[in-house]
Amino acid sequence: MVPTPQYAGERVVVMGLGKSGLSAATSLRASGADVRVWDDKETAVADMVAKGFRKLDNETLDGVRALVWSPGVPHTYPRQHPLATKARARNIPITCDVDLLAEAQSEATFVGITGTNGKSTTTSLTAHILQQAGRKTAVGGNLGTPALDLDPLGSDGTYVLELSSYQLELVPHLACQVAVLLNITPDHLERHGGMEGYIAAKRRIFSYQRDPRIAVIGIDDLPSAALYDALRHDGLHRVWPISAQKVAPGGVYVQDGILIDATSGKSVQVLDLRDVARLPGTHNWQNAAAATAVARALNIPHDVIAAAIKTFPGLKHRQELVGVLDNVSFVNDSKATNADATEKALVCYENIYWILGGQAKEGGIESLKPLFPRIRHAHLIGEASDTFAAVLNGVVPHTQHGDMQSAIEDAGRKAIADKLPGATVLLSPACASWDMFKSFEDRGDQFRAHVRKLWPQAEELRS
Repeated sequence: MVPTPQYAGERVVVMGLGKSGLSAATSLRASGADVRVWDDKETAVADMVAKGFRKLDNETLDGVRALVWSPGVPHTYPRQHPLATKARARNIPITCDVDLLAEAQSEATFVGITGTNGKSTTTSLTAHILQQAGRKTAVGGNLGTPALDLDPLGSDGTYVLELSSYQLELVPHLACQVAVLLNITPDHLERHGGMEGYIAAKRRIFSYQRDPRIAVIGIDDLPSAALYDALRHDGLHRVWPISAQKVAPGGVYVQDGILIDATSGKSVQVLDLRDVARLPGTHNWQNAAAATAVARALNIPHDVIAAAIKTFPGLKHRQELVGVLDNVSFVNDSKATNADATEKALVCYENIYWILGGQAKEGGIESLKPLFPRIRHAHLIGEASDTFAAVLNGVVPHTQHGDMQSAIEDAGRKAIADKLPGATVLLSPACASWDMFKSFEDRGDQFRAHVRKLWPQAEELRS
């Protein structure tokens, strides 16, 4: 745990008692702060009171130095939170656990990674490269471990943090030496008041950067490319473009599957990504380009980078190969909670038996129509089942299911019986998970468990 001595003797309110809120409250109290807690679930507050914390009474902010705001709690959009409004009127800072980490470990190196899609893979791959290079590294933030549950690293350590748009609104002290923006597509618009607010939140990752002030920006989508153009003319940043689709002079890019580093002014071939099974598809090639750019910014040699990419184990729930049976692959891509993320998976496979559905995001699956010829059969679950069926009618054969297990069993049996080359049973829902599952992780775990229960003989062949 990272101590937060900068708040010793101060009154701090922790808003929201999810993982990051609990972590922040625990660190603050252990460091001598007077911690008050709030959550919209009375049971969560009662649990904390039983542990000796004090409840925020009467929603008063008298004597409060800061509000440590859990990113999952809306504060501005879709409506103003009363406590956030009071805090702003009194100039009381509103921060989050990542900001507390940045304050407490200001001598460490910080690498921040954001983007609509791909940030978890890029964060994990970046940390893997640094660790393989022998660097003292901790990885967390929006990915896995809450920021204050990481180890204190000091001046010779590097924090690699996945940062959501929600968190980036709450980090006034975060100053990254290297900051990465992978891509921007519409997402979480209700939380940011529209696309303009969402882009503004993503752009905050480049605020207050410290030397060497390297901004790594994807140029394969228009909003990100526009930010690239703006930052490279601001006189403050060293801006490196990354691309999986075209040559990116002065940056890192992929051409015909070859990862190329041109950050030094000359083009150096790092490795052939077509040989890296754990990073399939051009979206993962962009992730590899971003991780390579960060590694080069931190002076890691090309041969170390190449060797580390080859040994990257991949992530659960992100095109995770669960098993293979009779040449049918079962792939868990539960992290694909919107159509853009699902598109990244659909382009990687042929003869797909697609399991999709849940709580639909804005736009649904309309943008995926060009990829429908790859789908042999669609298996629909969750709240979006009827809506998605209407889109698929007359175009893609489909079946609506009441639960995940029946969808998996039907998809698997069809795929095995059809004996098509390269057949894939793909869970890539293009939806949030909360209608049927605790989280996208829970959804993916259930997919994996059902596949192994239904076809235990496939388990020996999983990689």
